[in-house]
Amino acid sequence: MSLQTIVRKPLLRAETGGSTLTSVDVREIRFEPGQQTGRHLHPCHVFGYIVEGTAQFQIEGQPVQQLPAGSAFHEPAETVIADFSNASDSEPMKFVAFYLLNGDQELIQMLENN
Repeated sequence: MSLQTIVRKPLLRAETGGSTLTSVDVREIRFEPGQQTGRHLHPCHVFGYIVEGTAQFQIEGQPVQQLPAGSAFHEPAETVIADFSNASDSEPMKFVAFYLLNGDQELIQMLENN
């Protein structure tokens, strides 16, 4: 039996500062065609991986990013997310989100649009 090399492809590296981590909540989330979250923030860092489809992602004040399947993303704690939506009007989008929690926290806080 030959020894096969394990391939570890880097997807994302993000600093979380001095955050304290007590638990991780992992969710699979599905968006219907054209579905959006609206303007929001998270009290914790959120890391995600696009499993299917393409997400449109924008941290407030930064350029819009298109995240196709296989892309990873980071939503920093207490940072306004101007847009996170399904970029397609005809196909669903699915992603896995990892919420890095410090105690008992809400996962998302919805904000009014500017």
